[in-house]
Amino acid sequence: MTDLVLDGQALSLDDVSDVARNKLRVCLGANARVRMAQAQALVAAIAAGDRPVYGINTGFGSLSRVRIAPDQTRELQLNLVRSHAAAVGEPLPDDVVRAVLLIGAASLARGHSGARPEVVELMCACLNHGVTPVVPARGSLGASGDLAPLAHVALSLIGEGRARFDERILPGGEALRAAGLAPLQLGPKEGLALLNGTHVMTALGALAIQDATTLLEVAQAAAAMSLDAALGTPAPLDPRIHALRGQPGQIAVAARLRNLLAGSELPATHRENDPRVQDPYSLRCAPQVLGAVADGLGYVRGVIAHELGAVTDNPLVFADDGVVLSGGNFHGQPLALALDLLAVTLTHLAAISERRTYLLLTAAEPEMKLPAFLSGGSGLESGLMIAQYTAAALVNECTVLAHPASVANIPSSAGMEDYNSMGATAALKARQVLELARRVVAIELLVAAQALDYHRPLRSGAGVEAVHAGLRQTVPFLTHDRVLADDIAAIVAIIESGELVS
Repeated sequence: MTDLVLDGQALSLDDVSDVARNKLRVCLGANARVRMAQAQALVAAIAAGDRPVYGINTGFGSLSRVRIAPDQTRELQLNLVRSHAAAVGEPLPDDVVRAVLLIGAASLARGHSGARPEVVELMCACLNHGVTPVVPARGSLGASGDLAPLAHVALSLIGEGRARFDERILPGGEALRAAGLAPLQLGPKEGLALLNGTHVMTALGALAIQDATTLLEVAQAAAAMSLDAALGTPAPLDPRIHALRGQPGQIAVAARLRNLLAGSELPATHRENDPRVQDPYSLRCAPQVLGAVADGLGYVRGVIAHELGAVTDNPLVFADDGVVLSGGNFHGQPLALALDLLAVTLTHLAAISERRTYLLLTAAEPEMKLPAFLSGGSGLESGLMIAQYTAAALVNECTVLAHPASVANIPSSAGMEDYNSMGATAALKARQVLELARRVVAIELLVAAQALDYHRPLRSGAGVEAVHAGLRQTVPFLTHDRVLADDIAAIVAIIESGELVS
């Protein structure tokens, strides 16, 4: 792949995942270099002058009334980075930190932060040489940017803190030297430019929405497989039903389920003399529920796409007009709401999946022609019984995590920052829900594939059979009781890889 050139354009979600996970190289474009130099010149002039401008020659937050002398502006930035590096908890995963570096570099490259080109060049070099700051996950209020975790990113850039290089965690300066890089000497406003911004919550959200989109595809395949395995009716997938409602996600999911089930031999076996009038909601209303999930993911994707083209620093430098404007683009409210919605939508995806698992395992309707818990030796053997317990426990945890973070406010900075978004908390929760939901769907696939095998030699639709074949390459049919944790983990891995629905 050719290098990703940061020249002021909006990043795409694929750009983020390609750099964060596939190690695509990044460089600073020539036009961005010019814009950055122009903005930096204006900042340097302000720093050397007498007029107070927030963040350049003043203190920060509630200390913004304190004037800083011109010969102390560099020390101001260094103190800012050190004092704000107060995040705690487990480190963010490396792919998230790489996404943070990319999103931050792209924002600075748009030329409205007043940072020198050298700042972005070092961020790109860290990405290209595999220097990954160690960033504790918790400490951002999601309002004046992701201050605390971003300070840990900045620490590595100035040769402090800790960073991972060549599979080792080293002091920041040592990691840079090992990669042949020199630490930054911060100029006026550059510490603030590195700390202000929504880069952590955006990085978490960008990777999560990519993974959630893949999971929705898998969840639709699982729903289709469960429908056929339960000998349910495909009648509720009729396009005329969904056209009357007009919800785009619902229409798309119904079409996807029809496609997956096209050519199935199973409906014909129970078209006549089946006393069931309707299937349970978990089968019959799959298009309505998963369609709403699809629409929710679409909204989240749109919010994140806008943020990937944004400048979320403060103050903002407008070199062409010769002005620096203080505002609030660092406030994470748009992302906080979207990321809370992401957790809610994925909770519904997981919850309806668990209901189909329960349905198949209990075989409540004799017309399903399935043994209890899909065991060939019920009583002596428990089959897949406890897999549903695990799914139920995971859904319960999703339900707890789905409580929105963005509705709670805790003021900070002596009241100057009196309304915070909690967007980083929403992002971390959404990521947790995603991981739990992936496991719930994996359990449904384990169960649905087992149930489908009980109807052999009959075949399901070509799409369902392709997914079934992919599962059977990894997890064999359950002939006797065995450890299910390994089966679930194996299915989770192929869901995560994207191979199952590719």
